[in-house]
Amino acid sequence: MTGTADPAGAPVVVVGIGADGWDGLASTSRAEVERAEVLMGSARQLALVPEEVPAERVPWPSPLTEALPGLVEQHAGRAVVVLASGDPMLSGIGTTLTRLLGAERVRVLPAPSSVSLACARLGWAVEDTEVVSLVGRPIELLHPHVQPGRRLLVLGSDGETPAQVAALLSDRGYGQSLVTVLGGLGGPDEEVRTGTAATWSQPAPALVVTAVECRADRGTAPLPTTPGLPDGAYESDGQLTKSEVRAVTLARLAAVPGQLLWDVGAGAGSIGIEWMRAHPTCRAVAVEASAERAERIARNAARLGVPYLRVVHGHAPDVLSRLGAPDAVFIGGGLTTPLLVETCWDALPVGGRLVANAVTVESEAVLAQWHAKVGGELVRVEVSRAGPVGSFTGWKPAMPVTIWSVTRW
Repeated sequence: MTGTADPAGAPVVVVGIGADGWDGLASTSRAEVERAEVLMGSARQLALVPEEVPAERVPWPSPLTEALPGLVEQHAGRAVVVLASGDPMLSGIGTTLTRLLGAERVRVLPAPSSVSLACARLGWAVEDTEVVSLVGRPIELLHPHVQPGRRLLVLGSDGETPAQVAALLSDRGYGQSLVTVLGGLGGPDEEVRTGTAATWSQPAPALVVTAVECRADRGTAPLPTTPGLPDGAYESDGQLTKSEVRAVTLARLAAVPGQLLWDVGAGAGSIGIEWMRAHPTCRAVAVEASAERAERIARNAARLGVPYLRVVHGHAPDVLSRLGAPDAVFIGGGLTTPLLVETCWDALPVGGRLVANAVTVESEAVLAQWHAKVGGELVRVEVSRAGPVGSFTGWKPAMPVTIWSVTRW
């Protein structure tokens, strides 16, 4: 909804204010607040401004997202200042207003962010610290970031976040991780509490940052964001692209930040899940005809840190027209279904990738026909695993998988 406010008027000014309140504001920020006709913000933020400031005070309604466009429209033409915590462009209202009005209609005056303040207290380099925002988001998003030796700063919506983080770490086998809770950063009531994830039982204030030094318990295997997670990481009924083949398949799909994958005939959902684990902005839709498997995919996605994987229960190609244009497509099953490959190929933009795996002669024949028609590369992957043969060890081959990969130019 760009251009809600009067385009000839002054921009909406967003002022970051820390826990130190009015006294901590820079002179430029203070001057903007003092000249405001309308002050918007949370009740807590508005209370930080002295009563002598004459502006009309408008506390945020709930839910804010739906009400914000109308609220801005209501006060169009007036000098509006929005109060925000710390840096308004770090998971804050500044980002929301910029999307709503356009960057040219918003002026942001940041204060030190909670991330900067936390790193300063801990002695951590900001560039070496992973910041994970769980503000209004599910705790499962933390999973891909839990890796041995990593330092995390977790931003939460309330004081329940530290206990939720500690529980997730313990369940993942990272109970020895050091957890530091920093509350009221920069304010007179600033406090720091430290413990381990496994033993965490301390209360936390509402305004809190949770710092984690990830330490794996003995025997805990890491789950990296590179392709080819162990097969045991997935709940499956056997319809699972095996680890080695999965790694090759994902390499050819070439996950790019922000792009969308169709995972058609998703089985356990492993291709779509690992595509999304490659980067936080990667998106995927898992299409699965079996209701039981569709439910299983959702569970796998949540457990492996990509709860926003979209799962569509239905038959391809019937449901593909309502998925949104893909940047890449993987076909893991149903290659012999009439019009399936055609529909997937036609949906791809220039530069889009299509990868299909086959284990039957009939499916291989489909791939051979398409390879002759549009080109690409055919690869057969054969994997053998060592296993007991009597009192000795021998190789036991898995079914070979033919992989066709092609880019549409």
